Amino acid sequence: MSLPIPRSGLQLLSLVKSDGELELSLARTPVPAPAADEVVIRVEATPINPSDIGLLFGAADIATATADGSSGLPVLRARIAPAAMKAMAGRMDQPLPVGNEGAGTVVDAGASTAAQALLGRTVAVLAGGMYAQYRCVKAEQCLLLPAGTAAAEAASCFVNPLTALGMVETMKLEGHRALVHTAAASNLGQMLHRICQQDGIGLVNIVRKAEQVELLRGIGAEHVCDSSSPTFVEDLTRALVATGATIAFDATGGGRLAGQILGAMEAALLRGAKEYSRYGSTTHKQVYLYGNLDTAPTEFVRNFGMAWGIGGWLLFPFLQRIGPAATEVLKQRVAAGLKTIFASRYSREISLAEVLQPELVALYGRRSTLAKVLVNPNRGLSA
Repeated sequence: MSLPIPRSGLQLLSLVKSDGELELSLARTPVPAPAADEVVIRVEATPINPSDIGLLFGAADIATATADGSSGLPVLRARIAPAAMKAMAGRMDQPLPVGNEGAGTVVDAGASTAAQALLGRTVAVLAGGMYAQYRCVKAEQCLLLPAGTAAAEAASCFVNPLTALGMVETMKLEGHRALVHTAAASNLGQMLHRICQQDGIGLVNIVRKAEQVELLRGIGAEHVCDSSSPTFVEDLTRALVATGATIAFDATGGGRLAGQILGAMEAALLRGAKEYSRYGSTTHKQVYLYGNLDTAPTEFVRNFGMAWGIGGWLLFPFLQRIGPAATEVLKQRVAAGLKTIFASRYSREISLAEVLQPELVALYGRRSTLAKVLVNPNRGLSA
């Protein structure tokens, strides 16, 4: 038995045109009848993560965004610089659904026992295409939420929580005992702090502003370093001596920060060295770039010996690496801590149509700590 649902719903699509224009629009699409092993979710909460912004806007210049269309079906357009069009070749002239994750109520279910068990329940899902009023997915993709959990509380229960847990698990798998994290005042950074606090793991938090230092100190963070401070490198080195951290996860990507971290790790290790080596410390130091908040080239000075590495880290390859059973263990930990350790905070809730308003694009497009936005696709829109 299904709950009442319309024949069609609205979905947000991102289109890069060959003439260098980005077009974001709302399209009316049929709500499919689920197969035996599928469910239909009425999406009630889905966050705008930095990874969503990357797909949403591609290489477009957000500052050029303009809106047209009707109030019910708005269209947002922005220009892409000719030099950036080459990077868009793989998605040219293809309307793409957006939204990595979200939560809502299962309103229709296929005939399988697993699907029927979810009917009427609140679930979270990491399935893509979540900026839509309705989403049809496999029942096995759904995370059944504890009774009393609102969709808004579970909207961000995959990308940030699993990324934070994945960082800790990567640290353990690669033989490190403590870690460094940049952009540490973010929702993800605060989750990582709570995980490390609960698990007794040393964590060095790097932020960009003095007020972010105070924010983290206020929730109990011990080692917080402000990269804008003139004493940053020495502060970071002292924190690395105290924690023994030799692995870092850097959300900025570009600029000098990754190299500064490696250099400070080497300096911290040499402070405890008992003999000199022309090749530096033999302890491996690793920085993973997992974000691109700074789009400048990554720069570093080779002042950290020979035992080091800089590489990329993404959530989905990590989950493939550890396999379904280990991933399920992490998901269950998230589900149990949605209102505590994995709680997310948002600056506001907006509708699908408001995602396409230039003034709100300017807000969530900043990707700043206090600007994270939650989308309710069924708010203010008739199905």
